[in-house]
Amino acid sequence: MIRRIGAILNNVDLEELRNLLAARGEPGFRAGQVWEWIARGASSYEEMTNLPEELRVALGADLPFSTLAFEHDSLASDGTEKALFMTHDGRPLESVLMRYRDGRRSLCLSSQSGCPLTCKFCATGQMKFGRNLTESEILDQALHFRRREDVNHAVFMGMGEPLLNLDNVLAACERLPDMGISHRHTAISTVGWIPGIERLTVEGPPVALALSLHAADDALRSEIMPVNERYPLQDVLQACVAWHEARNRPVFVEYLMLGGVNDRYEQAVALAAALHPWQAFKVNLIPYNPTDAPYEGSTREAIAAFKAVLEEHGTRATIRLTRGREIDAACGQLATKI
Repeated sequence: MIRRIGAILNNVDLEELRNLLAARGEPGFRAGQVWEWIARGASSYEEMTNLPEELRVALGADLPFSTLAFEHDSLASDGTEKALFMTHDGRPLESVLMRYRDGRRSLCLSSQSGCPLTCKFCATGQMKFGRNLTESEILDQALHFRRREDVNHAVFMGMGEPLLNLDNVLAACERLPDMGISHRHTAISTVGWIPGIERLTVEGPPVALALSLHAADDALRSEIMPVNERYPLQDVLQACVAWHEARNRPVFVEYLMLGGVNDRYEQAVALAAALHPWQAFKVNLIPYNPTDAPYEGSTREAIAAFKAVLEEHGTRATIRLTRGREIDAACGQLATKI
């Protein structure tokens, strides 16, 4: 179900806010007051009752309460909701809210409009790349859903490669706890961009790391993920182990199950061998969600057998629950359709 609501504007640009308050000679704590209201779900300056009325009027006149335009959303039968936004310069992006029965409200956030890394199985990778999103544009995605209900988890697994926009991603991560999303409940996914993994090893909040791996040998991985030509698998795994040793948290390995491509017995053995003997990794097997790519998903039986082989060889593994597939909101399906 798609609900088209026209262009509804979201959150104030935080850098412009700080500059405007400084130009007016306002005390330094004013920016914090404004942000506190925004993070709690306020949708206008008028609601910010601990600000002087004159300041609220000035902010409303001089600083639009917006960095993204909300175009429409889609709602799946399992409660998953996908929102389409436009940036001020016409760049499209999507983000997703996943609702779970246990009370989790998990956001799938985008870090770029499109993606420059062109993974063959991913709909986003087939889009024209736009640009990196700003800190405020990333936060706006979360705030869109926060205004209507509490949220408590976030994953940077939406559009784009987060480690190619790490400054803005980390800046957004620092503010997510103000909305109720702790660092322990935030994850950043990467295709294996080693410079970014190395930065995360020594800087930034204690968020989780997920690696999109999808093949245990370089030839196949390079075929479906061109980035592997630049950063081969063993180098990526070594960088992830260093992150694990510094952060003392497991690396979640995302493995998309492609029928007849990467789901055979010997490929499960090879994956377990590639991750052994390190105890740094936990594999998350992902059923393939249909895109325009020329792939078929593995059968349930093949996925279960693959998981069993991994576990027999000492590798922890789970099978991801697919959500939002009917509205093209599942893993690998985000590609804006205006």
